[in-house]
Amino acid sequence: MFEIVQAGGILMLPIILCSVLAIAIIIERFWTLNPSRIAPRNMLPEVWSKIKQNQLDAAELKDLRSSSALGQILASGLVSAKSGRTIMVESIEQAAGYVVHDMSRYLNLLGTIAQITPLLGLLGTVLGMIRVFTEIMAQGTGNANVLAGGISEALITTAAGLTVAIPTLLFYRFFQRRIDTLVVDLERESIKLVDALHSARAVDYKDNKDNEANSE
Repeated sequence: MFEIVQAGGILMLPIILCSVLAIAIIIERFWTLNPSRIAPRNMLPEVWSKIKQNQLDAAELKDLRSSSALGQILASGLVSAKSGRTIMVESIEQAAGYVVHDMSRYLNLLGTIAQITPLLGLLGTVLGMIRVFTEIMAQGTGNANVLAGGISEALITTAAGLTVAIPTLLFYRFFQRRIDTLVVDLERESIKLVDALHSARAVDYKDNKDNEANSE
């Protein structure tokens, strides 16, 4: 492995650094964007039960806000629920904006890595070919080792750049899709709470139980 890195030239270092950073971001986003952490399945029924039993005090709201992204959104809506439906919806939308921004953290960097690593590989290709032609001009075509070294440097950096870029781009798209799905789930749960508080309609427990049965 070390011989391959050494043969690839100096541009292998930033490519390797990009790969390490991409792996760290991917692991962190997998942990952070776990659906059970963002939008726990039974949170809304539990919140509605506490509302009906007048158990949702300031301490409960604080715990709810810190429990998950969905809890943060629901708590923001509950704080302003008495101000009317419009104000409650605005509070939920504002909290949701912060949540979505937090879920998207590091994704721009991940996308940037997916874009620049092929360019670094291409730059290595260009530098390797320049080295080859420089040696040809200086010594002719008799020194096969030097020519092979330049061509090897060109091919290794290109391969390394693509090896990092392709999976990084796939994970970037995967996380974008997961965020879109989570946003839909958060919106659906928030709307259920708003409707329940402002149209005297109870939260649909049956749907939640059915979803659990289907998931099993």
